[in-house]
Amino acid sequence: MKGDVTASGVREKAKSPLLGLGEREIASLIPSAPSYTARQIRAFCFAGRDIDGMTSLSKALRASLKEDYVANPVSVMRVYASRDGSKKYLFSLPDGNLIEGVFMPHDYGNTLCVSTQIGCRMHCAFCASGADGLVRDLHFSEILGQVVAVNAAEGGSVKERAVTNIVLMGSGEPLDNYDNVMRFLDEVTAADGLNVSERNISLSTSGLADKMKRFADSGRKVTLSVSLHSPFDEERSKLMPVNRRYNIAAVTDAARYYFKRTGRRVIFEYTLIAGVNDSDACAEKLKELTKGFPAHINLIRLNPAGTSLKRPTADAAKEFMLKLNAMGVSATVRHSFGEDIEGACGQLRRRVSAELAAEDKESARGRTEDRKGSKFTTA
Repeated sequence: MKGDVTASGVREKAKSPLLGLGEREIASLIPSAPSYTARQIRAFCFAGRDIDGMTSLSKALRASLKEDYVANPVSVMRVYASRDGSKKYLFSLPDGNLIEGVFMPHDYGNTLCVSTQIGCRMHCAFCASGADGLVRDLHFSEILGQVVAVNAAEGGSVKERAVTNIVLMGSGEPLDNYDNVMRFLDEVTAADGLNVSERNISLSTSGLADKMKRFADSGRKVTLSVSLHSPFDEERSKLMPVNRRYNIAAVTDAARYYFKRTGRRVIFEYTLIAGVNDSDACAEKLKELTKGFPAHINLIRLNPAGTSLKRPTADAAKEFMLKLNAMGVSATVRHSFGEDIEGACGQLRRRVSAELAAEDKESARGRTEDRKGSKFTTA
C-alpha cells in the first residue's frame, strides 16, 4: 500500500490496517494500554467500526491510532442494486485501486462473492478480470475487509451476520495469492472474529494443480470449485491458457486428491459457450472424467463480457444438463445474479476505472487551459 494521494497531489504516508491483527499483534502497537484494549479493538474492527467509532477507547488513544492506522483498508465506494435482489459493491483501496464484490440473497442465507487480486494473470478468454493482467495481490486484510464492510452495510453484526456464506470467486485466482488467502480463511473463521464455518466458504480455482494439493494438505474443509470449461485439452487451452501448464489430467487428479484428503465433494465450474463446449462429445467426456468420483458440474451460461463468444439459450443449457443427468452425472445450471449491474467479475471495475481516468484527464486538461488563459502582472 503506497498511501493516499491528496487533492494537492502529495502522497500521504500509508496507514496500516488493524483488521485481522491478533490480540497480541494489536497489544504490541499500544504497549501502555490496558491488556483488554487489544481485544476491544479487534472486536470493533470485525464489527465494521472505524477508529472514531471505537467509543470505549479514550480520545487520546483513538487520535494516536489514527496517525498510523485504519480499521478497515476497504471502503464502499458505490453500490448498484439489481432487480433480482443482488447488489454489486465497488470498493476503493488506500492506493486508489478498485475491487468489486457481489452480495446475493438466498432463502438459506446471504452469499458474498469476494475478490482476491486486483486483476488476474490467468487471461481466461471469457473473463473480464484478466483482460488487463494482474495489478497486484490483495493483502489478507483487503479480502477480509470486503466481508466486514458488506456485513456492516447490510445491517449485520458479528453475532447476527448479514453475510452467511462466502465464495472466493471474484476477480483474481485465489491460489495464486495463496498465503494471503490462507490468512484470510484463518481470520474469517476465527471464533473471536466473524466465526464463519469453513463449510459455508467456497474457493474457486482455475486449476493450479500443485496449489490444489497443497490446499488439500492444509486441513481446511472449504468447498473447492475448479474451473474446467472444456473436457478436451486443446479447447481448454484456448479458453484457459493455464491448461498449458496444468492440463485436464493434472487438474482432475488434484481434485480427486482434494476429495480423498478432505471428504468434500469437488465442484467443477463449466461455463457453457454456444458451439464451443456444448456438444454430445463434451457431455460424454465429462461423464468419463467424473466417473467414480463424487463431483458435481455447475453449468454457467456465458456472460459475453465484451468477447465474441456466444451465450447459449436457457433451453440449450437445460438440455445439456439433462443430457448429463441421463448419463448419471450430477449437474445443475447455476442461476446468474446481477446481470443488469455488470455482475460478472471485473466488468464494473474496468468501466469505473476508465470513467475515473477520463474524468482525471478532462480535469487535467481544464487546469492546463486555465493556466494558458491566466494573465500575470508584476508589482
